Amino acid sequence: MDARPMLNRRGAILSLTAGTLAAGWAVPVVAAVAGPTLAWAPTALSAAQALALTAAAGRIVPTTETPGAVEAGVPQFVDRTLATWSTPLDVEKMKAGLTRLDSDARVAHGKVFAALDPAQQDALLTAYDAEAKTQGWAHFFSVLRELVTWGYFTSEAGATKALNYNPVPGPYRGCVPLKEIGRGWALL
Repeated sequence: MDARPMLNRRGAILSLTAGTLAAGWAVPVVAAVAGPTLAWAPTALSAAQALALTAAAGRIVPTTETPGAVEAGVPQFVDRTLATWSTPLDVEKMKAGLTRLDSDARVAHGKVFAALDPAQQDALLTAYDAEAKTQGWAHFFSVLRELVTWGYFTSEAGATKALNYNPVPGPYRGCVPLKEIGRGWALL
């Protein structure tokens, strides 16, 4: 006689149900651990919105030979601006836009915006830019692009590394050829 217990229909169903529940619980946990993480604590945005913001800022002003928006702390600047300076209507528009960014990324590619490769992120942002050109400031991307640009070029990295910086400018010389000047200048 076999020492193994005989499996009945009830036992099989319970085993399958337990296995399904465990798998249903484990998949989101594993996906959450494997996905992009946030290195700062947002105050105005949710963690998911802050991840989308960080990824979008990194594509709007990417790292080149100079630091990009993420290295300059622009996502934190945008979050702080939304928390302390923006109107409630602007905050809600930005939150809805960042949520839409993740939603559109999931529909198009099955992942949140921050988990997409740069080409896929650029394609979505290009589509938003086209929409923003027709809708103006009513579109969240117009505000996002403005805040990222403002935050970057007023940051230390943007003002000293992306722009030329001369804390004590020399004498005025009018009508200087542009090729002699080079990049734009920041005066702090």
